[in-house]
Amino acid sequence: MKLFLKRAYEPAGKEDGTRVLVDGLWPRGVSKEKAQIDIWAKDVAPSSKLRTWYGHKLERWKEFSKKYKEELKGKKAELKALVQEMKKLGPTATLVYGAKDTEHSQAIILKDVLEKIK
Repeated sequence: MKLFLKRAYEPAGKEDGTRVLVDGLWPRGVSKEKAQIDIWAKDVAPSSKLRTWYGHKLERWKEFSKKYKEELKGKKAELKALVQEMKKLGPTATLVYGAKDTEHSQAIILKDVLEKIK
């Protein structure tokens, strides 16, 4: 399966394949019609506590990455179920996220974890 990343504020495209929202909160100002989300994977998003602590502060990125990976270790069943659901819907999936910073988003971490699940 091929995985891609895309901000929720970018237009959906046919090349996206299955669109998976990986945020715990719906992106502000994006309608459900515009987002064209196939799966909302709230259960593998960072916990509210972790998300609030991080607050997209770059000095916390390394620690956030470490803590989020720890959270994901406790969600193996949810991650496997997500991969299976994405595979059922097609060979390509795009992880959709709301963060402005495209280099420091939880979607990057999640993509790396998902690519290791077979």
